[in-house]
Amino acid sequence: MRPLEGLRVVDLTRVVAGPYCTMMLGDLGAEVIKIEQPGKGDDSRAFAPPYQGDEAAYFLSVNRNKKSIVLDLKGAAGREVLGRLIDSADVLVENFRPGVMDRLGFGYEAVKARRPSLVYCSISGFGSTGPYKERGGYDAVAQGEAGIMDLTGPADGSPYKVGTPIADMVCGTAASQGILAALYVRKDTGLGQFVEISMYEATAALLVYNASAYFATGEAPRRRGNAHASIVPYETFEASDGWLTLGVANDDQWRRFCAVVDRPDLGGDARFATQPERVRNREPLLAAVRALLKQRKRDDWLALFDPEGIPCGAIRTVGEVCDGDILRSRDMVAEMPHATAGVVKGIKNPIHLDRTPLDRYVAPPRLGEHTEAVLKDLGYGDGEIAALLKMGT
Repeated sequence: MRPLEGLRVVDLTRVVAGPYCTMMLGDLGAEVIKIEQPGKGDDSRAFAPPYQGDEAAYFLSVNRNKKSIVLDLKGAAGREVLGRLIDSADVLVENFRPGVMDRLGFGYEAVKARRPSLVYCSISGFGSTGPYKERGGYDAVAQGEAGIMDLTGPADGSPYKVGTPIADMVCGTAASQGILAALYVRKDTGLGQFVEISMYEATAALLVYNASAYFATGEAPRRRGNAHASIVPYETFEASDGWLTLGVANDDQWRRFCAVVDRPDLGGDARFATQPERVRNREPLLAAVRALLKQRKRDDWLALFDPEGIPCGAIRTVGEVCDGDILRSRDMVAEMPHATAGVVKGIKNPIHLDRTPLDRYVAPPRLGEHTEAVLKDLGYGDGEIAALLKMGT
């Protein structure tokens, strides 16, 4: 059995943050029933190209291990089905704007009265209170508002967003953690609770030492490109045939680095003897290291640094990562047969458990693929199901 086997999750989320959260729960073994709008489905079904078969690759990326049913929540029949689902569920996750679930009749207080044991998770852009509560949740907006973009990009250029939707991902991860914590408490109390996660807060929490530096000094850290404020050399460097990262994080590593590259003059230079001195003399040190590393190929440097415990790594393309030895050797690529898209591939959940392994990966569902089966499971008869399907539920 997987860890969450036997738990049912009602998934009212769409796009990325919410679906990423529920996908993680599905990976852990929960039965995730994704509720989608008839005829349209999750917005990310239209985030294309690229496609795989007739499915948007974007949608496929965050919706494995789920069932899909279509419900028109504006109609009484659809809301009645949702009510039955909630009566059978352990978790509900939604990422509508604050107030929408109340208007549908399924706000937390209403659901709590109906199903006290249910864990109810609400994901929003900026939370249900505060001056921005009505604003939607979008990854780039959250990255900008929460300070991540101001820290990202060249020191003398414009702010950049992170190349993967980090605000969505960390919000979905935090939401899954909150849900698991609430489920743990429920073991003793029998009661669910309200779990609230905002993209803004989850992203702002990533500031960690940058926020600590501001609280300590009153000065906001400035954008530094790939450089580190307190460690030198700790950034990207160009070899003769590609790019690598080098992170010399302490004085011992610096001495070893100088020995490996056969530059005793750098190792004996008083300007670079300690970490604070290397930070103070950043530019002459970096000029020397940049010129040095351009003299050999990337993999030649890695082969020298790795055995000496000098932190380093290649800067690889997404293709190199997906087809590379590390993921393959760790069995981290899922291959999931799909009715119309062929074999859908994805990077597996990074959690490894030896007694309850996450060993089941099912392709993302087609729109409404499981509507009939779920209705039957909820106790609807064949005639009722036919009528519901005819009206699009």
